[in-house]
Amino acid sequence: MGLCALLCHAGCTSKKEEKEEVSTYTVTSPLKIDTSFTKEYVSQIKSVRNIELRALAKGFLQNIYVDEGQFVKAGQVLFRIMPKMYEAEYQKAEAEVKASNIEMQNTKTLSDKNVVSKNELAMAQAKLDQAKAELALAKFHLSATEIRAPFDGTIDRIPLKQGSLVDEGELLTSLSDNRQMFAYFNVSEPEYLDYETDVKNRGNNKVSLLLANNQPLKYQGEVETIESEFDNETGNIAFRAKFPNPDHLLKHGETGKVQMTMPLHNALIIPQKTTYEIQDKMYVFVVDKNGLVRSRNITVASEMPDLYVVATGLSENDKILLEGVQKVKDDDRIKYELVAPKEAIAHLQLKAE
Repeated sequence: MGLCALLCHAGCTSKKEEKEEVSTYTVTSPLKIDTSFTKEYVSQIKSVRNIELRALAKGFLQNIYVDEGQFVKAGQVLFRIMPKMYEAEYQKAEAEVKASNIEMQNTKTLSDKNVVSKNELAMAQAKLDQAKAELALAKFHLSATEIRAPFDGTIDRIPLKQGSLVDEGELLTSLSDNRQMFAYFNVSEPEYLDYETDVKNRGNNKVSLLLANNQPLKYQGEVETIESEFDNETGNIAFRAKFPNPDHLLKHGETGKVQMTMPLHNALIIPQKTTYEIQDKMYVFVVDKNGLVRSRNITVASEMPDLYVVATGLSENDKILLEGVQKVKDDDRIKYELVAPKEAIAHLQLKAE
Protein backbone atom coordinates (compact mmCIF):
# COMPACT_ATOMS: atom_id res chain seq x y z
CA MET A 1 0.00 0.00 0.00
CA GLY A 2 2.89 2.37 0.88
CA LEU A 3 4.45 1.86 -2.58
CA CYS A 4 1.14 2.50 -4.35
CA ALA A 5 0.63 5.66 -2.31
CA LEU A 6 4.16 6.80 -3.16
CA LEU A 7 3.64 6.11 -6.86
CA CYS A 8 0.28 7.86 -6.78
CA HIS A 9 1.81 10.81 -4.98
CA ALA A 10 4.68 10.94 -7.51
CA GLY A 11 2.26 10.77 -10.44
CA CYS A 12 0.08 13.51 -9.04
CA THR A 13 3.14 15.65 -8.36
CA SER A 14 4.38 15.07 -11.92
CA LYS A 15 0.99 16.06 -13.36
CA LYS A 16 0.86 19.14 -11.13
CA GLU A 17 4.35 20.22 -12.19
CA GLU A 18 3.43 19.63 -15.85
CA LYS A 19 0.30 21.73 -15.41
CA GLU A 20 2.30 24.47 -13.74
CA GLU A 21 4.86 24.33 -16.52
CA VAL A 22 2.17 24.61 -19.20
CA SER A 23 0.52 27.51 -17.34
CA THR A 24 3.66 29.64 -17.25
CA TYR A 25 3.50 32.35 -19.90
CA THR A 26 5.64 35.23 -21.05
CA VAL A 27 4.33 38.71 -20.28
CA THR A 28 5.63 42.15 -21.21
CA SER A 29 4.51 45.79 -21.16
CA PRO A 30 4.04 48.43 -23.86
CA LEU A 31 7.18 50.42 -24.60
CA LYS A 32 6.87 54.21 -24.51
CA ILE A 33 9.34 55.74 -26.93
CA ASP A 34 10.00 58.54 -29.40
CA THR A 35 10.42 57.02 -32.85
CA SER A 36 9.31 57.32 -36.45
CA PHE A 37 7.87 55.07 -39.08
CA THR A 38 7.45 55.05 -42.81
CA LYS A 39 3.88 55.16 -44.04
CA GLU A 40 2.71 54.47 -47.57
CA TYR A 41 0.04 56.51 -49.32
CA VAL A 42 -1.61 55.53 -52.58
CA SER A 43 -0.87 58.33 -55.04
CA GLN A 44 -1.89 59.57 -58.46
CA ILE A 45 1.02 60.69 -60.64
CA LYS A 46 0.47 63.69 -62.88
CA SER A 47 2.66 65.63 -65.28
CA VAL A 48 3.77 69.05 -64.11
CA ARG A 49 2.04 70.31 -67.24
CA ASN A 50 -0.58 68.31 -69.09
CA ILE A 51 -2.90 70.09 -71.52
CA GLU A 52 -5.38 69.28 -74.25
CA LEU A 53 -4.64 70.66 -77.71
CA ARG A 54 -7.86 71.56 -79.49
CA ALA A 55 -8.69 73.01 -82.89
CA LEU A 56 -9.29 76.77 -82.91
CA ALA A 57 -10.79 76.70 -86.39
CA LYS A 58 -13.09 74.49 -88.43
CA GLY A 59 -11.74 72.76 -91.51
CA PHE A 60 -10.07 69.64 -92.87
CA LEU A 61 -7.06 68.16 -91.05
CA GLN A 62 -4.56 68.74 -93.82
CA ASN A 63 -1.32 67.59 -92.14
CA ILE A 64 -0.25 65.65 -89.05
CA TYR A 65 3.46 66.26 -88.45
CA VAL A 66 3.95 64.17 -85.28
CA ASP A 67 3.26 60.68 -84.00
CA GLU A 68 1.83 59.40 -80.75
CA GLY A 69 4.40 59.22 -77.97
CA GLN A 70 6.79 61.58 -79.78
CA PHE A 71 8.76 64.21 -77.87
CA VAL A 72 8.30 67.69 -79.36
CA LYS A 73 9.86 71.09 -78.75
CA ALA A 74 8.09 74.32 -77.89
CA GLY A 75 6.89 76.10 -81.06
CA GLN A 76 7.04 72.98 -83.22
CA VAL A 77 4.16 72.66 -85.72
CA LEU A 78 2.03 69.63 -84.83
CA PHE A 79 -1.07 69.92 -87.05
CA ARG A 80 -2.29 72.04 -89.95
CA ILE A 81 -5.97 72.59 -90.63
CA MET A 82 -7.09 73.83 -94.06
CA PRO A 83 -10.04 76.24 -93.73
CA LYS A 84 -10.69 77.88 -97.09
CA MET A 85 -13.04 80.34 -95.44
CA TYR A 86 -10.27 81.86 -93.28
CA GLU A 87 -7.89 82.13 -96.23
CA ALA A 88 -10.55 84.07 -98.17
CA GLU A 89 -11.27 86.18 -95.09
CA TYR A 90 -7.59 87.06 -94.78
CA GLN A 91 -7.29 88.01 -98.46
CA LYS A 92 -10.43 90.16 -98.20
CA ALA A 93 -9.07 91.91 -95.10
CA GLU A 94 -5.76 92.58 -96.88
CA ALA A 95 -7.64 94.18 -99.78
CA GLU A 96 -9.67 96.31 -97.37
CA VAL A 97 -6.49 97.60 -95.74
CA LYS A 98 -4.98 98.51 -99.12
CA ALA A 99 -8.16 100.30 -100.21
CA SER A 100 -8.49 102.14 -96.90
CA ASN A 101 -4.83 103.15 -97.02
CA ILE A 102 -5.24 104.60 -100.53
CA GLU A 103 -8.37 106.45 -99.41
CA MET A 104 -6.52 107.75 -96.38
CA GLN A 105 -3.61 109.07 -98.48
CA ASN A 106 -5.99 110.81 -100.91
CA THR A 107 -7.99 112.39 -98.08
CA LYS A 108 -4.77 113.56 -96.41
CA THR A 109 -3.62 115.22 -99.65
CA LEU A 110 -6.95 117.01 -100.00
CA SER A 111 -6.94 117.95 -96.34
CA ASP A 112 -3.45 119.47 -96.66
CA LYS A 113 -4.83 121.66 -99.46
CA ASN A 114 -7.89 122.51 -97.32
CA VAL A 115 -10.18 120.89 -99.90
CA VAL A 116 -11.77 118.58 -97.29
CA SER A 117 -12.28 119.09 -93.57
CA LYS A 118 -10.20 117.63 -90.76
CA ASN A 119 -13.20 115.50 -89.76
CA GLU A 120 -13.13 113.71 -93.12
CA LEU A 121 -9.43 113.00 -92.59
CA ALA A 122 -10.21 111.61 -89.14
CA MET A 123 -12.96 109.40 -90.60
CA ALA A 124 -10.56 108.07 -93.24
CA GLN A 125 -8.00 107.30 -90.52
CA ALA A 126 -10.62 105.51 -88.45
CA LYS A 127 -11.67 103.44 -91.46
CA LEU A 128 -8.03 102.44 -92.03
CA ASP A 129 -7.62 101.49 -88.37
CA GLN A 130 -10.75 99.34 -88.54
CA ALA A 131 -9.46 97.59 -91.68
CA LYS A 132 -6.13 96.87 -89.94
CA ALA A 133 -7.97 95.43 -86.93
CA GLU A 134 -10.00 93.14 -89.17
CA LEU A 135 -6.80 92.07 -90.92
CA ALA A 136 -5.21 91.22 -87.56
CA LEU A 137 -8.27 89.16 -86.65
CA ALA A 138 -8.21 87.37 -90.01
CA LYS A 139 -4.49 86.72 -89.53
CA PHE A 140 -5.18 85.19 -86.12
CA HIS A 141 -7.90 82.96 -87.57
CA LEU A 142 -5.54 81.82 -90.30
CA SER A 143 -2.68 81.25 -87.85
CA ALA A 144 -5.04 79.16 -85.73
CA THR A 145 -4.99 76.61 -88.52
CA GLU A 146 -1.43 75.77 -87.44
CA ILE A 147 -1.35 74.02 -84.08
CA ARG A 148 2.04 74.43 -82.37
CA ALA A 149 3.44 72.96 -79.17
CA PRO A 150 3.25 75.54 -76.36
CA PHE A 151 6.07 73.82 -74.44
CA ASP A 152 8.45 70.86 -74.65
CA GLY A 153 6.58 67.63 -74.05
CA THR A 154 5.34 64.24 -75.19
CA ILE A 155 2.40 63.76 -77.55
CA ASP A 156 -0.47 61.57 -76.37
CA ARG A 157 -2.97 59.67 -78.54
CA ILE A 158 -4.11 61.34 -81.78
CA PRO A 159 -7.77 60.35 -82.29
CA LEU A 160 -8.23 61.93 -85.75
CA LYS A 161 -6.61 60.97 -89.04
CA GLN A 162 -5.37 63.11 -91.88
CA GLY A 163 -8.27 64.40 -93.98
CA SER A 164 -10.77 64.36 -91.13
CA LEU A 165 -13.21 67.25 -90.85
CA VAL A 166 -12.37 69.10 -87.65
CA ASP A 167 -14.86 71.23 -85.73
CA GLU A 168 -13.82 74.24 -83.73
CA GLY A 169 -12.82 73.10 -80.22
CA GLU A 170 -12.36 69.43 -81.21
CA LEU A 171 -9.64 67.51 -79.36
CA LEU A 172 -6.54 66.86 -81.47
CA THR A 173 -4.25 65.37 -78.78
CA SER A 174 -2.78 65.98 -75.32
CA LEU A 175 0.70 67.22 -74.47
CA SER A 176 2.56 66.26 -71.28
CA ASP A 177 5.67 67.81 -69.81
CA ASN A 178 7.14 64.78 -67.97
CA ARG A 179 10.50 66.20 -66.95
CA GLN A 180 9.14 66.55 -63.42
CA MET A 181 6.09 64.81 -61.99
CA PHE A 182 3.54 65.54 -59.28
CA ALA A 183 2.35 62.81 -56.92
CA TYR A 184 -0.93 63.57 -55.16
CA PHE A 185 -1.81 61.60 -52.01
CA ASN A 186 -4.32 61.93 -49.17
CA VAL A 187 -3.31 62.27 -45.52
CA SER A 188 -5.61 61.91 -42.52
CA GLU A 189 -6.27 64.86 -40.23
CA PRO A 190 -4.22 63.53 -37.25
CA GLU A 191 -1.24 62.77 -39.50
CA TYR A 192 -1.54 66.19 -41.14
CA LEU A 193 -1.49 67.86 -37.70
CA ASP A 194 1.53 65.81 -36.63
CA TYR A 195 3.31 66.72 -39.84
CA GLU A 196 2.57 70.45 -39.61
CA THR A 197 3.28 70.87 -35.89
CA ASP A 198 6.45 68.79 -35.82
CA VAL A 199 8.54 70.74 -38.31
CA LYS A 200 11.69 70.54 -36.19
CA ASN A 201 11.69 66.80 -35.56
CA ARG A 202 10.47 65.49 -38.89
CA GLY A 203 13.88 66.30 -40.41
CA ASN A 204 12.84 67.32 -43.91
CA ASN A 205 10.03 66.98 -46.37
CA LYS A 206 11.72 64.36 -48.54
CA VAL A 207 9.60 61.41 -49.67
CA SER A 208 10.12 58.27 -51.74
CA LEU A 209 7.95 56.68 -54.42
CA LEU A 210 7.18 52.98 -54.73
CA LEU A 211 6.09 52.11 -58.27
CA ALA A 212 3.32 49.71 -59.28
CA ASN A 213 5.85 46.88 -59.70
CA ASN A 214 6.98 47.39 -56.05
CA GLN A 215 10.28 48.86 -57.21
CA PRO A 216 11.34 52.21 -55.73
CA LEU A 217 11.96 55.22 -57.94
CA LYS A 218 15.67 56.02 -57.65
CA TYR A 219 15.00 59.72 -57.22
CA GLN A 220 13.61 61.21 -54.03
CA GLY A 221 10.79 63.71 -54.12
CA GLU A 222 9.81 66.64 -51.97
CA VAL A 223 6.48 67.63 -50.45
CA GLU A 224 5.71 71.03 -51.94
CA THR A 225 2.15 71.96 -51.16
CA ILE A 226 -0.86 70.95 -49.10
CA GLU A 227 -4.40 71.74 -50.20
CA SER A 228 -6.37 74.35 -48.26
CA GLU A 229 -9.40 72.21 -47.37
CA PHE A 230 -10.20 68.78 -45.96
CA ASP A 231 -12.52 66.44 -47.82
CA ASN A 232 -15.70 66.31 -45.71
CA GLU A 233 -16.49 62.77 -46.79
CA THR A 234 -13.10 61.16 -46.12
CA GLY A 235 -11.60 63.52 -43.53
CA ASN A 236 -8.39 63.62 -45.58
CA ILE A 237 -6.38 66.43 -47.07
CA ALA A 238 -4.33 66.19 -50.27
CA PHE A 239 -0.55 66.55 -50.27
CA ARG A 240 1.47 67.14 -53.44
CA ALA A 241 5.05 65.98 -53.88
CA LYS A 242 7.29 66.69 -56.86
CA PHE A 243 9.69 64.06 -58.26
CA PRO A 244 12.41 64.54 -60.87
CA ASN A 245 11.92 62.35 -63.93
CA PRO A 246 15.04 62.66 -66.10
CA ASP A 247 14.66 59.08 -67.38
CA HIS A 248 11.02 59.70 -68.38
CA LEU A 249 10.04 56.55 -66.51
CA LEU A 250 6.98 58.19 -64.96
CA LYS A 251 4.01 58.99 -67.16
CA HIS A 252 0.91 61.09 -66.64
CA GLY A 253 -1.86 59.03 -65.04
CA GLU A 254 0.44 56.44 -63.46
CA THR A 255 -0.09 55.21 -59.89
CA GLY A 256 2.30 54.48 -57.06
CA LYS A 257 2.78 54.72 -53.31
CA VAL A 258 4.40 57.72 -51.68
CA GLN A 259 6.49 56.69 -48.67
CA MET A 260 6.70 59.39 -46.01
CA THR A 261 8.50 59.25 -42.65
CA MET A 262 6.16 60.21 -39.81
CA PRO A 263 7.49 61.12 -36.34
CA LEU A 264 6.00 59.56 -33.20
CA HIS A 265 6.40 61.07 -29.71
CA ASN A 266 5.66 59.14 -26.52
CA ALA A 267 4.30 56.34 -28.65
CA LEU A 268 3.16 53.11 -27.02
CA ILE A 269 4.70 50.20 -28.95
CA ILE A 270 3.58 46.57 -28.62
CA PRO A 271 4.50 43.44 -30.60
CA GLN A 272 1.88 42.49 -33.16
CA LYS A 273 1.81 38.93 -31.86
CA THR A 274 0.31 40.12 -28.55
CA THR A 275 -2.92 40.98 -30.35
CA TYR A 276 -5.87 39.11 -31.80
CA GLU A 277 -8.93 40.21 -33.77
CA ILE A 278 -12.64 39.61 -33.34
CA GLN A 279 -15.07 41.19 -35.82
CA ASP A 280 -12.52 43.74 -37.01
CA LYS A 281 -11.69 44.82 -33.47
CA MET A 282 -8.24 44.44 -31.94
CA TYR A 283 -7.69 42.91 -28.49
CA VAL A 284 -4.87 42.02 -26.11
CA PHE A 285 -4.85 39.98 -22.92
CA VAL A 286 -4.01 42.09 -19.88
CA VAL A 287 -2.61 40.22 -16.84
CA ASP A 288 -3.14 41.66 -13.34
CA LYS A 289 -0.82 41.27 -10.36
CA ASN A 290 -2.60 38.08 -9.35
CA GLY A 291 -2.14 36.47 -12.77
CA LEU A 292 -5.77 36.92 -13.81
CA VAL A 293 -6.19 37.26 -17.59
CA ARG A 294 -8.68 39.75 -19.04
CA SER A 295 -9.17 40.73 -22.68
CA ARG A 296 -9.08 44.42 -23.54
CA ASN A 297 -10.04 46.24 -26.70
CA ILE A 298 -7.36 48.56 -28.15
CA THR A 299 -7.11 50.85 -31.16
CA VAL A 300 -4.03 50.94 -33.35
CA ALA A 301 -2.68 54.28 -34.56
CA SER A 302 -0.14 52.92 -37.02
CA GLU A 303 1.74 49.80 -38.00
CA MET A 304 5.44 49.00 -38.26
CA PRO A 305 7.20 45.72 -39.07
CA ASP A 306 6.15 43.27 -36.29
CA LEU A 307 4.89 46.17 -34.15
CA TYR A 308 1.77 48.22 -33.51
CA VAL A 309 1.54 51.77 -32.20
CA VAL A 310 -1.34 51.83 -29.73
CA ALA A 311 -3.69 54.82 -29.77
CA THR A 312 -6.06 53.86 -26.93
CA GLY A 313 -6.69 50.99 -24.53
CA LEU A 314 -3.28 50.53 -22.87
CA SER A 315 -0.78 52.32 -20.67
CA GLU A 316 2.92 51.67 -20.24
CA ASN A 317 2.24 50.13 -16.81
CA ASP A 318 -0.08 47.42 -18.14
CA LYS A 319 1.17 43.84 -18.41
CA ILE A 320 0.11 42.07 -21.59
CA LEU A 321 0.44 38.46 -22.68
CA LEU A 322 3.32 38.03 -25.12
CA GLU A 323 3.27 34.28 -25.72
CA GLY A 324 0.26 31.95 -25.68
CA VAL A 325 -2.40 34.38 -26.84
CA GLN A 326 -4.29 31.51 -28.53
CA LYS A 327 -4.11 29.28 -25.45
CA VAL A 328 -5.85 31.37 -22.80
CA LYS A 329 -9.29 32.89 -22.30
CA ASP A 330 -10.88 35.49 -20.08
CA ASP A 331 -10.65 34.88 -16.31
CA ASP A 332 -7.88 32.28 -16.60
CA ARG A 333 -5.33 32.50 -13.81
CA ILE A 334 -1.80 31.92 -15.03
CA LYS A 335 1.77 32.01 -13.88
CA TYR A 336 3.99 34.26 -15.92
CA GLU A 337 7.50 35.51 -16.46
CA LEU A 338 7.90 39.24 -17.08
CA VAL A 339 10.11 40.26 -20.02
CA ALA A 340 11.28 43.87 -20.31
CA PRO A 341 9.61 45.72 -23.24
CA LYS A 342 12.92 46.57 -24.91
CA GLU A 343 14.06 42.96 -24.67
CA ALA A 344 10.79 41.69 -26.17
CA ILE A 345 11.01 44.09 -29.10
CA ALA A 346 14.72 43.46 -29.64
CA HIS A 347 13.99 39.72 -29.80
CA LEU A 348 11.40 40.37 -32.52
CA GLN A 349 13.88 42.41 -34.57
CA LEU A 350 16.58 39.80 -34.11
CA LYS A 351 14.21 37.08 -35.24
CA ALA A 352 13.24 39.12 -38.29
CA GLU A 353 16.85 39.47 -39.31
